[in-house]
Amino acid sequence: MRNYNFSAGPSMLPEEVLKQVRDELLDYEGTGISVMEMSHRSKPYEAINAEAESLLRELMNIPDNYDVIFVQGGASTQFEAIPLNISVNQKADYVVTGNFSKKAFSEAKKYGDMVKAASSEDKNFTYIPVLKRDMFRKDADYVHICYNNTIFGTRYDSVPDTGDIPLVADLSSCILSQDFDVSKFGVIYAGAQKNVGPAGVTIVIVRKDLQDKANPLCPTMLKWSTQIKEHSLYNTPPAFSTYVSMLVFRYLKKIGGVKAIQKINEEKAKMLYDFIDSSKYYSNSVVPEYRSLMNVPFVTPSPESDAEFVAGAAKEGLLTLKGHRLVGGMRASIYNAMPVEGIKKLIDYMKKFESSHK
Repeated sequence: MRNYNFSAGPSMLPEEVLKQVRDELLDYEGTGISVMEMSHRSKPYEAINAEAESLLRELMNIPDNYDVIFVQGGASTQFEAIPLNISVNQKADYVVTGNFSKKAFSEAKKYGDMVKAASSEDKNFTYIPVLKRDMFRKDADYVHICYNNTIFGTRYDSVPDTGDIPLVADLSSCILSQDFDVSKFGVIYAGAQKNVGPAGVTIVIVRKDLQDKANPLCPTMLKWSTQIKEHSLYNTPPAFSTYVSMLVFRYLKKIGGVKAIQKINEEKAKMLYDFIDSSKYYSNSVVPEYRSLMNVPFVTPSPESDAEFVAGAAKEGLLTLKGHRLVGGMRASIYNAMPVEGIKKLIDYMKKFESSHK
């Protein structure tokens, strides 16, 4: 039996997908070679690339006036690609709700007048600030948010209204976990290694009217239009990661799409939060209406018992539960591929641990 991996990323992949990868590893669809060995100019890989985009468009209901590209460098590379691609006035407003939006803001400040429009750092990122249109500068090129905060376990309860200012969102830890209206965003970007596939590929979804605004100094490899024109094949892409992502997209479609997985995710999160809230031993500090569906941090009464909890969980096949150093305690990342059974086993262990430490 496989262990349950609660890592914040790279995360679990659906077992069905892993088995297909295993079966096709040496010979992909009769080609006699692995996808890892395949030319990205070959027809078999071009078909993989095209199907990955088509399935993602279908799953997220991406409108025709948006382009989709699969690029390298992780979501962190987009922290600089964003201002270099769309900051015409060299002005942008950032909402800082965690470590990654803080890093994105820090990188963007190199490229102009970037302002922190709102932040939840005053309470250690345990909530999402209320955002209103008049909080943002009318001449800002975009407003940037990180929708789900992996480390601190928070998420927006709705998409902020930024009026005519394009909204740019990092969806790395929540893409495909819940239904989003893509038309409410100017740009969406996400690293794959949480809900999509292995590390190595990053999804960027860009509205067409934002594509010809790049700073002349923007490097060719960071310019979205470079990859858009070449259908993500300008240079050798992260081919194997894209292939596995395509299989994950097929799997999601097969089980009913994003709405179906969202229902499962809500069930998983409710089970875990309900148990934590009912316990006098465990606690979660996030304001309830902003709790993440994907990342659930919690603590016991002491750092010593936290460490003991993590060590004991690993022996039970419940892996990578240690919390981030900025928060401490534990963190259960329960992305799409984490089955309900994994949550039940975690809760059973939590009950047993609590009982033995009262």
